[in-house]
Amino acid sequence: MSTPTTTELRSRMPNPLPFLPEMAEVGAGLHKALKNSPIPPTTISLLQLRAGQILGSTYFTIRETGKLRELREPAERIAAVATWQDATYFTDAERVALELVEAVLTPNPSGERVPDALYAKASAYYDDQAMWSLIMAIAHIGFFTPAALIAKPIPGRAPGQNYSEREGQTA
Repeated sequence: MSTPTTTELRSRMPNPLPFLPEMAEVGAGLHKALKNSPIPPTTISLLQLRAGQILGSTYFTIRETGKLRELREPAERIAAVATWQDATYFTDAERVALELVEAVLTPNPSGERVPDALYAKASAYYDDQAMWSLIMAIAHIGFFTPAALIAKPIPGRAPGQNYSEREGQTA
């Protein structure tokens, strides 16, 4: 049995931009907010990698793993994101960002997803601007989650090139 390559993979749906060009503006705004953020790009990618793992999105997981490699993050740190709670590779600020994204994305049957204690812990490491940046990093994943899970863009391909062409489709 052979392992499929990204050239053999197909998305379920075509590129959304010919159908909803406004998505590009929203996505660009989210990207700009993250780029101008006081949060280090590594922390944002760690948070988004964890989100991809929680959501079960191969697309997000591969995308953020690639970004972390581009940022020259050690393989051990990337691999340990899945078990960050007991891994020694993360700063306290990174840990609280990972805890925050888990709280937002994981149902809590016994109460609030983001309790006051977690907010207080995050506020100890991040000022208001940084907290809003963390919120936008999570919102970025939230905005693209339906596309990642339903349309299934091709993992490892650049945005705009991560959807299969359909017959009769014009870009």
